[in-house]
This record gives sequence, structure tokens and C-alpha cells, in this order.
Amino acid sequence: MKRITIFGREGCGFCVRAKELCELKELDYRYIDIHKENISKEDLEKTVGKPVSTVPQVFCGQEHIGGFTELSDFIQQSNV
Repeated sequence: MKRITIFGREGCGFCVRAKELCELKELDYRYIDIHKENISKEDLEKTVGKPVSTVPQVFCGQEHIGGFTELSDFIQQSNV
């Protein structure tokens, strides 16, 4: 599986859960704190390719997966 990239922010429970899920499944992942990296909502929308109202926003390689629920489903379907 390609590297998982999680765009999130401090204090976000679903962001924490997304990281924990990747660690539990021993997946190669990168967590990017949008506030520490000065990534605006507009920047994130350009990356995702559509309006964004929540974090985390998760990618597998260059493919946008969605949020935590979609990541969980994606991993389950990938039999990881």
C-alpha cells in the first residue's frame, strides 16, 4: 500500500484516531498538522480538489480517501 498522508490539526479527535489506526495496522503514514505548517483551508481545498469543511483529510499516495470513516473503510477493504 502506498503511504497514507493525514492532514489534521491539534485537538482533533478524528485526526488522533486516524493516526492510531495507521499505527495499529503498521502502515507507512505521514501526519501533517495544518496549523503548524500554515496550511489554510483554501490550500487544503486545492490539494483535495473540492470544498473541505473538516479534518482529517486523508490520502493514499495521490488518491484522496476522505476523512477518518473513509480511511477506516478503505483499510478494511484493502485487507490490511
